[in-house]
Amino acid sequence: MPAKPKRKLKTYQTSLGFYDQAIAAPSMKAALEAWGASSNLFHQGAAKETDDPDIVAATMAKPGVVLRRPVGSDGRFTESAELPTDLVDDDARPRRKAKSKTRSTKAPSKAANKSSGKIDDQAARKAAAAFEKEERRREAERRKEEAARAKERARRDKAVALAEAALDKARREHDAKAEEIDAERAALDERAAAEEARWDKQRAKLEQSLRRARE
Repeated sequence: MPAKPKRKLKTYQTSLGFYDQAIAAPSMKAALEAWGASSNLFHQGAAKETDDPDIVAATMAKPGVVLRRPVGSDGRFTESAELPTDLVDDDARPRRKAKSKTRSTKAPSKAANKSSGKIDDQAARKAAAAFEKEERRREAERRKEEAARAKERARRDKAVALAEAALDKARREHDAKAEEIDAERAALDERAAAEEARWDKQRAKLEQSLRRARE
């Protein structure tokens, strides 16, 4: 069976919360899933494909991993970016940041396009292979977790079945003993009634004899 062709990775960028985020992924859909976006940020104009050479290099080095930097900054994208240090309540400063962000989203310069064109195809293929390897690892983890959950369900179902069987057995034994006791009680009641009848007859006879003796 021929090997599945490697999917070419592209670098996508967006801004969510306090961070700019970037990722090397095979499609916009994969990027949105990695970002955890609940809507299509690309259609909304809040995300884009980028060919900035620094961003591309950083994401291709860690394909499938979401990289971050403080929103509106031009620093390096990393896995653990710190929050912006200049977040204040002054309304003017956030507006200046927004303006800077607008400038940063303009079309890349010709120099950037030229530099990005020099990215080695072998490195891109390597990054794509790494991305697929990471996907396989995640899929293996999902299968392992599902198998563990299935095993736990089977263990719980078996325990429930054993407990129900024990309860049913105990109930049957109780019902049998209760029936036996009821039968014994009925027999005792019958014996008691017979004894009362015998005694009543005997007592009447003896009392009659006693009366005769007193006369």
